[in-house]
Amino acid sequence: MTLLRMPPMADAEPLTAATADHALMMGEEAFRAFYELTARGLWAYLSRISGDRRLADDLLQEAYYRLLRSNVAFESDAHRRNYLYRIATNLVRDDRRRPRADAPGGAEMEQAPAPDGAGGAEVRAAQRLDITRALSQLKPRERSLLWLAYVQGRSYAEIAEAVGVRPSSLKSLLFRARRRFAAMLDPGGRK
Repeated sequence: MTLLRMPPMADAEPLTAATADHALMMGEEAFRAFYELTARGLWAYLSRISGDRRLADDLLQEAYYRLLRSNVAFESDAHRRNYLYRIATNLVRDDRRRPRADAPGGAEMEQAPAPDGAGGAEVRAAQRLDITRALSQLKPRERSLLWLAYVQGRSYAEIAEAVGVRPSSLKSLLFRARRRFAAMLDPGGRK
C-alpha cells in the first residue's frame, strides 16, 4: 500500500505555515507507520459501508487529510485510529446525503474474485454474493456496526466512538443489526 497523495481541493483552506506545522506535529515517520497500520482496514471498512470501491478510495484520502488537519490531541494511537474511523463514518454519511443521478445501488457493488479452489469456488462465490446482497440491504449504521465488530474485531468502546453512539446503546444496536442480517441470509427462518 502506498502513502496517500492529496489531490488539490477547491474548497480547502490554503496550506499556511501554521497548518503545515500542525500537520507535521505527528511527524512524517509516525504518520507513515500509522498509515501503514490503518489504511488497509479503513479502506475495507469504507468500501463495505459505502458499497463503492472508487468512492472508498476518495474517502480514504479525505479521512487522512481531515485527521492531519484536526486540532485534536490524541491520547494514544488507538484514540487516533478511533477518531479516524469516526471521520470516515461521517464522510460516508455526508456522501449519502448528496443527491446524485449516478449513485450506485447495493446490487451493483463490485465483487472481489472468488478464490480458486477444488470444487468449492462456485459455492464460495454464491455465499459471497448472498452476504453482499444482505449487507447492501442493511442500513449504513448497521453495516458499520457489523463490520467493525466482526470483521475488524473492535471493542464496544471503539465501535461506539467510531460510529457516534453511546456505549450503553451499542449492545442493543449490534444485536438488532446481527439479527436483521441473519434473517436476510436465511429468509426461510430455518434454525
